[in-house]
Amino acid sequence: MTITGKTVLVTGANRGIGRALVEEALRRGAKQVYAGTRQPLAHPDPRVTPVTLDVTDAAQVQAAAQQVGSLDILINNAGIALYDDLSDRAPLERHLAVNLFGTYGVTQAFLPALTRSRGAIVNNVSLAAIAPLPITPAYSVSKAAAFNLTQSLRILLAERGVRVHAVLTGPTDTDMNRGFDIPKASPEAVAQAIFDGVDNEEEDIFPDPVSAAMADGWRGGVAKAFERENAALLQAAAAA
Repeated sequence: MTITGKTVLVTGANRGIGRALVEEALRRGAKQVYAGTRQPLAHPDPRVTPVTLDVTDAAQVQAAAQQVGSLDILINNAGIALYDDLSDRAPLERHLAVNLFGTYGVTQAFLPALTRSRGAIVNNVSLAAIAPLPITPAYSVSKAAAFNLTQSLRILLAERGVRVHAVLTGPTDTDMNRGFDIPKASPEAVAQAIFDGVDNEEEDIFPDPVSAAMADGWRGGVAKAFERENAALLQAAAAA
């Protein structure tokens, strides 16, 4: 799938990786880009249509699905990351509401359109989905859940012709990572790598130097092999 001539929706499109994804989709010739944000957004390119979209607001999600209509690529990028130590349940519930159930709700709302177009879902999870960051454990838990959701949808939606990609992002120079004094990839470079991964039909996309160093180990590891075995079970049951 190339982006040229496609219709794309990006959630969390007002800053960081989300904003870079909007610009990269335009650069690659997208026909229309819906920019989902909680706050009003203005963009000079007429191909960009702002969409009011708080992923935790079911009414806004349904209204956005009705506004968009046809869709080729859904990028679930909206997310939050807060410092915590798991001593309080509230931060965990907030992370799950946005990073897991927000992704789930938006995906379900746009699934009919993606099924019609035989399109793609791209979920921006995190390397924290594989191993937790001890200073943001609630975030890590929510991203692990979102990654498992992505893998499950990948298996379940294959028969509909809908591809599902996980983006395992490492340190990126965004507001979310401002407090980390470590080397970071630019949002623009990450956005380019994400669309390259979609074009190359990579199930799991590792879009920055830190994550890319783990790509071969993940793709050739036991966890990925087990995922493929489980997918084969569903395929065998459907063929029986």
